[in-house]
Amino acid sequence: MVSALIGSLIPVVGKVIERLVPDKEAQAKAQAEAVRLLMEQSHEIEQAAAQIIRTEAASKHWLAANWRPLLMLTFGALIVARWMGWTAPNLSEAEYLKLWDIVELGIGGYVIGRSAEKVLPLIAETMRR
Repeated sequence: MVSALIGSLIPVVGKVIERLVPDKEAQAKAQAEAVRLLMEQSHEIEQAAAQIIRTEAASKHWLAANWRPLLMLTFGALIVARWMGWTAPNLSEAEYLKLWDIVELGIGGYVIGRSAEKVLPLIAETMRR
C-alpha cells in the first residue's frame, strides 16, 4: 500500500525537481536522492506496520492475535458464498464489490509488504552507489 503511494509520488517529485533545478546533471542527482529518501521512508513505515502485526500475532489474547485472519476469512467466505449462489437478500452488488476490494487489499497488502521488505533494501543500496 505504501509502496503504491511512493510509486505515484516519484514522478511528481521528479517534475518538481525539473522545475526547480535547471542543470540536468543536478536534476538527476536530486531525483536519485529523492527516490532514495522516499524508499527509506517507505521501508520505515512498512517495518512499523509489520511490527504491529507481529505484536498482535504474538499477543496472549486470542482475539487480539487472530482478528485480522478471522476478518479476511469472513470476507472471503462471503465472496465464495456469493459465487455459489448463497447471498444475503439485502447484499447489493456495490457492497459485494466493496467486500472484494477489502479482500484484495488485505491479500495484496501482505504480498506487497513482504516483497517490498525484501526488495527495497536492495534498491536503496543500488541508489547509494
